[in-house]
Amino acid sequence: MNKRQRNIILLLFISTIGLFFLSSALGAVKIDFSSLISVLVKPLGFEWFSHTKEQYLIFWVIRLPRLVLGLIVGGILALTGAAMQGLFRNPLADPSIIGIAGGGAMMAALFIVLGGGLLFQWLPIAGEVGLTVFTFTGALLTTILVFTLSLNRGKADVATMLLAGIAINALAGAVTGFLTFLANDEQLRDLTFWTLGSLGGATWQKVWITLIINILPIYLLLKQSKKLNALALGEAEAGHIGVKVNALKRTIVICTAISMGTVVAFCGIIGFVGLVVPHILRTLAGANHYYILLGSFLGGMLLLGLSDLLARTLAAPAELPIGIITAVAGAPVFLSLLVRQKMKLKHQSI
Repeated sequence: MNKRQRNIILLLFISTIGLFFLSSALGAVKIDFSSLISVLVKPLGFEWFSHTKEQYLIFWVIRLPRLVLGLIVGGILALTGAAMQGLFRNPLADPSIIGIAGGGAMMAALFIVLGGGLLFQWLPIAGEVGLTVFTFTGALLTTILVFTLSLNRGKADVATMLLAGIAINALAGAVTGFLTFLANDEQLRDLTFWTLGSLGGATWQKVWITLIINILPIYLLLKQSKKLNALALGEAEAGHIGVKVNALKRTIVICTAISMGTVVAFCGIIGFVGLVVPHILRTLAGANHYYILLGSFLGGMLLLGLSDLLARTLAAPAELPIGIITAVAGAPVFLSLLVRQKMKLKHQSI
């Protein structure tokens, strides 16, 4: 990485730490800085400042697991988006392009409309577990189907994968739309809120499950930076310098499927993060994938953490769907960068 790229990475890291403290303090119940420090050091046996029991419980039971889950999910969304853009060599690609979110949404709709109310009325927690399992399974099965359809003589064709993803997304969207038509008012509200994404159900159990499942995929995706730099030259050129292109495709698709399946299962569909963060980083300091992948992980954490803070505070004590915030926050920035890039190219041509 060059100096500019390192400075951006450092700025993102420092900003994420600052966001952690800001988001920990703000909410329907505010925690001042001294009370926040007291709450943080209390488990270590220190008594530096005073805090109330309410502040302690709100931070450790509600606010901190939600914040940690949001940071992990944001990092996953942006990292997988950057990996997919590198794989397709297209800055407009994101994880949903191969049907992961669409397949998960379809299975979630099936469970909410046809399964959850009939099978699990007597045990609500089983219904929540069932929804998570259904959604994760749908995301994985969709990805497997798309990847299988893209195989030609044992090698995955990126163009076919793209077309198969578009077709599967359209089919999944049609099924989800039909189920939405069949849903009653309560199911329709659940579907709407779920498809717009939320971190409202965050628990320490979900945090640990998400972290354990995604440690290896995150590590493997970050390790693909050199291979993605080579792939940017073209598949044939990458193969000539020793990159096993088909293995690279398989690794990225499998890791993305596992990571995004977890995100969609626990948090619903949160759009735009995987698209806008890598593009912003690429516009600011170039397309070195070591910088893009690491920066996207940190930038995704920052963007989703900030979006969740706004979702919790703008209409407090009510909560806005986080997908609305990410779209409203990301779209203007994305459009301004596109306009800036267009003007830059126009100036260079002159």
